[in-house]
Amino acid sequence: MRVVSGICKGRPLKAVPGNTTRPTTDKVKEALFNMIGPYFNGGIGLDLFAGSGGLGIEALSRGLDKVIFIDRDAKAIQVIRENIKSCSFDEKIEVYRNDAERALKALIKREIRFDYIFLDPPYKKQQLINLMQTIVEENLLSEDGIVVCEHSHDVELPQSVGALTQIKHEKYGIITVTIYSLICE
Repeated sequence: MRVVSGICKGRPLKAVPGNTTRPTTDKVKEALFNMIGPYFNGGIGLDLFAGSGGLGIEALSRGLDKVIFIDRDAKAIQVIRENIKSCSFDEKIEVYRNDAERALKALIKREIRFDYIFLDPPYKKQQLINLMQTIVEENLLSEDGIVVCEHSHDVELPQSVGALTQIKHEKYGIITVTIYSLICE
């Protein structure tokens, strides 16, 4: 695993030990960021099931101003901090150990709006639709915001979830990336 592009291009990233976390492959990461970027002119991101922090770190490397990393696994939090340090992004991040629903409740209270939200939950515990409904209902996404869902190829996500509409959907072997944007009226 490595940072694919941007200011930390080529920097190796540690993986979370064990088999509880499935890191996004470099191939999928490259394709995903080509769909939504590939580079950014600032903005705030949320890496909700951060694992090793690969998606959020890639977003920072490609130009996001700040990323909040959330994972409930203590080992994952430790690896995220190590990967952040190796990329010198300490000033651009917040890292929290929490489950997704409780983390979203805390973020709602802070009234933060994100430009990019990365959702890559464990495949056996898919909760993408409920999470996206919360994101929309609680106004966590900025006006031009994007939600990126990484999920198993056999999971079919709807064309729309609340005010989110599917704008891209690509399969990469057993992994699918589905991207949503807010419907602006």
